[in-house]
Amino acid sequence: MAAIVWNNIETDADLQKALEESHDRVVLIFKHSTRCSISAFALRNFERTYGYEQESVSTYFLDLIAFRSISNRIAHDLNVVHQSPQLIVVKKGKAVENTSHERIDAADVKKWI
Repeated sequence: MAAIVWNNIETDADLQKALEESHDRVVLIFKHSTRCSISAFALRNFERTYGYEQESVSTYFLDLIAFRSISNRIAHDLNVVHQSPQLIVVKKGKAVENTSHERIDAADVKKWI
C-alpha cells in the first residue's frame, strides 16, 4: 500500500498549483478541521486505507481552521458546498466528486483514476 504524500494548501498559489496539476492526474483535496474529532477520524481512516501511487493521484491537504479564506475559495472556485471534513476529487480543474464526514472512503477514488 502506498503512503500518502500530502501537499499543503496554504496560499492561493498552492490552490492554483493543485488545479493546474489536475489536468495531468487526479487531484484529491482533503479539507480538515483540527478542532473536530469526526474530521480526525475521517483523516485517519482515509490515510489507513489509501493505496494509490503518486504517478496517478496527487493529494493536497488543507487545514481549514488556519486557512479558512482558502477553504472558502475552494468552495467557490470548485462550486462545492463547504463541508468539514471533506474530500474533493478534481480533474481538469473541476470538482468531479466531493464527499464528507463518514462517507469519505479512499476506495471510492479508484473510479476516477
